[in-house]
Amino acid sequence: MKRIIFILFCFTITFSNSQNNPEPWYDSSKSFDERIELLINSMNVKEKVTQLLNDSPEIKRLNISGYNWWNEALHGVARSGKATVFPQTIGMASSFDKDMMFRVGNAISDEARAINNHLVSRNGKYIQYMGLSFWSPNVNIFRDPRWGRGQETYGEDPLLSGTLGAQFIKGMQGDHPKYLKTAACAKHYAVHSGPEALRHEFNAVVDDKDLYETYLPAFKLCVDAGVEAVMCAYNRTNDKACCGSDELLMNILRGDWGFDGHIVSDCGALKNFHNFHDVTKTKEESAALALLNGVDINCGSTYHALLGALDKGLVTEADIDKRLRKVLSTRFRLGFFDDRDDNPYAKIPTSVINNDEHRNLAREAGHKSIVLLQNRNNVLPLKKDLPFVYVGGPLAADVRSLIGNYHGLSPDMTTLVEGVIRKTSPSTRLQYRSGTPLAMANKNPIDWYSGQAKTADATIVGVGFSVLLEGEEGEAIASDVMGDNITMQLPENQMNYLRKVGETDKPLIVVVFAGCPIDLSEIKEFADAIVYAWYPGEEGGNALADVIFGDVSPSGKLPISFPKSVDQLPAYEDYNMDGRTYKYMQDPLYPFGFGLSYANFSIENISVSKTKLRHSKKDNIFISVDIKNESDFIADEVLQLYISFQNEKLDVPINELKKFKRLTLNPKSIVSETFNLSTEDLFYINENGLKIPFKGDVKISVGNASPGKRSSELGAIIKEVIVQIK
Repeated sequence: MKRIIFILFCFTITFSNSQNNPEPWYDSSKSFDERIELLINSMNVKEKVTQLLNDSPEIKRLNISGYNWWNEALHGVARSGKATVFPQTIGMASSFDKDMMFRVGNAISDEARAINNHLVSRNGKYIQYMGLSFWSPNVNIFRDPRWGRGQETYGEDPLLSGTLGAQFIKGMQGDHPKYLKTAACAKHYAVHSGPEALRHEFNAVVDDKDLYETYLPAFKLCVDAGVEAVMCAYNRTNDKACCGSDELLMNILRGDWGFDGHIVSDCGALKNFHNFHDVTKTKEESAALALLNGVDINCGSTYHALLGALDKGLVTEADIDKRLRKVLSTRFRLGFFDDRDDNPYAKIPTSVINNDEHRNLAREAGHKSIVLLQNRNNVLPLKKDLPFVYVGGPLAADVRSLIGNYHGLSPDMTTLVEGVIRKTSPSTRLQYRSGTPLAMANKNPIDWYSGQAKTADATIVGVGFSVLLEGEEGEAIASDVMGDNITMQLPENQMNYLRKVGETDKPLIVVVFAGCPIDLSEIKEFADAIVYAWYPGEEGGNALADVIFGDVSPSGKLPISFPKSVDQLPAYEDYNMDGRTYKYMQDPLYPFGFGLSYANFSIENISVSKTKLRHSKKDNIFISVDIKNESDFIADEVLQLYISFQNEKLDVPINELKKFKRLTLNPKSIVSETFNLSTEDLFYINENGLKIPFKGDVKISVGNASPGKRSSELGAIIKEVIVQIK
């Protein structure tokens, strides 16, 4: 009997160990590459194909858990459990803060790991939106302000977009030598920026100059930062479907840039091949085209047709294996096949989720995202003990004004009216009325709101958009143009509301919630202050109140030019860059890089280490300036360095951002800052997409906005110097 019990005990131990490490690909003493080959060789072709789908099913006989690759985290873990909601991406781009973007990415990935750790430890399952592969960041260029999804981007400049995106990626993926904290994904590659209604069928026609000068550089910076995944876009670029383009995927991304991660299709993009683009006729042909041109994961179901494509000789099993290696590499690096005790990221606790540190970071990000566009007669900051403050507008108390699209949910989201209430003194009388709906005329003609504005010591109104009006095609349910802002106008009922409350000699502060530029040409005439809040995140109300009442000086800078109106723009469907962005647009209403402060800054003593450079010597030049805070505010300022090639015969940008740095200055203090430019920064892109060394005079501008007449009219400070390149 004792012998039988002993045998059963030994069998139990052996069985338990086999469950912990049942297959050779769980042997952590082997390299990832060895284990991947062992796993691939154990799969049949049907199983291999299932693992190339975003919703990869469980393979029980191999002890492989199911996994859904589709997870989102543009500005916080989205569509998941409780999480910190940071400002929408376009808002964080206004910070021009590389360090902050890294910290935001790090905080988001900590929360993502904690959510996933809790889920897996509880039931061993991986489910959509609670996984570890995140389809963020979006580094498309916000080339046209009418695009509803421009809110997801870092703006119109490739350097700013790529730099902030790269820092976000580094924060998301961690720095462990073996494991990824999460897998980030740069999207949507490439030349994808509206119109939303046409995205499944549109052919973006671009020349090589615009492709290499504008549309590709941000993706290249993300690849250089080690991004694990790249998502190809819905549309065609130059007649080739982006997810089936040998030029974009194989020649540029894999070949020229050496990208070694995995490529995922946008969701449903492969069925567009035969349904809309007419580049293939069948599902099998579409699946083969994507597979052979580098798409490793199909978000959708088209890759089910790979078995038929295999039968027809359109692909081989070796082709499928090649794609599968990339997919499994990411899963191994995320730690799916290792003991969780060996992976430090698998130990991140749920206590990090929406903790005080992350909420404080969301508030900081909110501060730095807010752009003060107008402050007539220095009406801001307001005093906290004003006798009567009236708050109005359809978005002043709407939580949707905080979150934008691709958002998470926090248990403590603070609206504008709540932030004002927390900031004002106990003896301040407060009134709040919406005054008008979001996007429809008042049906009741009785007016109980404009009279309040005429008697208040200050009126603060929250207007703009929300995810109901702008965003992705299926989410903006109140939009009749699939989420874009075709006219650049506020809804007419909101404009009528503003006109009525603006009929006063008392201070009117207009707070705009939006993910895109709107036409402010009329609003600026009757508003004393215009505060562009974007979608400022869960701490948005507190951050806005901090700025409006002077606890924090505004410091955000526009990451996209604000045209005067749509009349200043080329056709929306035209992807040529002529007339677009600060590089090629003349005289915008509000320029790229512009934003006011409560502090009085001066920029002085610009100097260069040399005035002549030679490309042949690969020279460097150092540009130094002094920036002085002449006020009593502690304030941040963003120094921006631009170059302008002085040759009218060349098709080159008017100005081009090359360096930027965010600085904090104490009251009455001076900071000296030096930028380093190399001759590598002094190339231009010709009509063939080639980098050409510029020779001649180059104007170097350093200031707190992009150079130009309009910036100077608005009070920006810009210093210039000419250098010569031979």
